[in-house]
Amino acid sequence: MLRPVIVGIDGSPEALAAAGWAAREAQRHDVSLRLVHAWTRSPHPSALPSTTSQHHWARRILREAHVYLGALYPYLPVEEYAVQGPAPSVLLRASADGALLVIGSRSLGGSTGYLAGPVALHLTTQSPTPVVLVRAGEQAEDAHHLNAEGRSATNTPYRDIVLGVDLAHPCDEAVAFAFESARSRGAPLHILHGYRPLPVTATGTGAAVESEVPAKYEAALDALVRPWREKYPETVMTATARPGHAQNLLLRPASEAGLLVLGRHSRLRPGPYTGPVIQAAMHHARCPIAMVPHA
Repeated sequence: MLRPVIVGIDGSPEALAAAGWAAREAQRHDVSLRLVHAWTRSPHPSALPSTTSQHHWARRILREAHVYLGALYPYLPVEEYAVQGPAPSVLLRASADGALLVIGSRSLGGSTGYLAGPVALHLTTQSPTPVVLVRAGEQAEDAHHLNAEGRSATNTPYRDIVLGVDLAHPCDEAVAFAFESARSRGAPLHILHGYRPLPVTATGTGAAVESEVPAKYEAALDALVRPWREKYPETVMTATARPGHAQNLLLRPASEAGLLVLGRHSRLRPGPYTGPVIQAAMHHARCPIAMVPHA
């Protein structure tokens, strides 16, 4: 990953949390971080201090985020871009120049789920690069296991990376992203595939076939990950195929994960459509979610 990590900045707590996550990701890969703020000419200029132009206000938002990150990551190269235009189009163009786009998203309430507004939803479904959703309040220690005293800390091992795969539509891009995320953190990688079990008739017909189904999917999953296991021999990895809906199978491991990685079929349907797995993850996952586009 030589291109910069891009993060959308709008002055909100969730954007600041996203900037922190993006900074740590850029630091792990030894690349720069690019802060992008989209601003438009307000029809009500009196909403801003009379002595402050809207462009200056945009620069101030970027500068405050830069200062905040500079105190935490003093050696990380950080770039600032204030671009006039609607946030969805500005960030979509910016994402084409980066290796990764990170955006903040509000919580649905409590401790789970994301509320993806129109900007987040547009970028999640349209960006040509992977998009990571980060919730307000996300801190560096949240990616790590609790210490012996049950407290959050950054000197404990990283939490697992969880990858959901669809054997009917394999996504090498998502697999590569997950393995690289695990490698850069020294974290275990857990790969899951959910399949629909065959119905067993009242006469018992199909029961023998049903017993062969798990082995079939386990073998297919093993064949999918074998080249990646050889490429990343240092990564501790488990791959499991289980009966059930993928979105349900992913939620429990994702609740304890440091990052959930999912592939997004870029040609699945035009418009802001995420698919049931990503939609379920956005509503229930507690950890950051990476959505990786593929053809």
